[in-house]
Amino acid sequence: MVRRNFSLVLQEEGKYIFDSGPLVTVTSVRMTPDLALAKIYLSVYNTDNKQAVILSMNEEKARLRQSLGHRLRKHIRRIPDVDFYLDETLDEMYRLNAIFNKLHEDGQMGKEEE
Repeated sequence: MVRRNFSLVLQEEGKYIFDSGPLVTVTSVRMTPDLALAKIYLSVYNTDNKQAVILSMNEEKARLRQSLGHRLRKHIRRIPDVDFYLDETLDEMYRLNAIFNKLHEDGQMGKEEE
């Protein structure tokens, strides 16, 4: 529920925080057992300085939490604090895929069994 609603918050508030250049998506949300903290993992595309986007979101953390609280107020009793983390899973996948393709082209992957 937090992931879905925070995605909607980013659609509304994101253009005011980090302009319209970068594309930011919520990949996952991990909640602490007491539901007091939401660790929000974000993928950032269309920019070279991904950490700057995360820093600008941290500067606007109160505004984003308030918007999230406005959406969740009827569903949960206490609005969690939010922390933002950069999720580099897809970047790492593309990097490894490029390495495997290069090894395959160089003939270092062994022979393919048909």
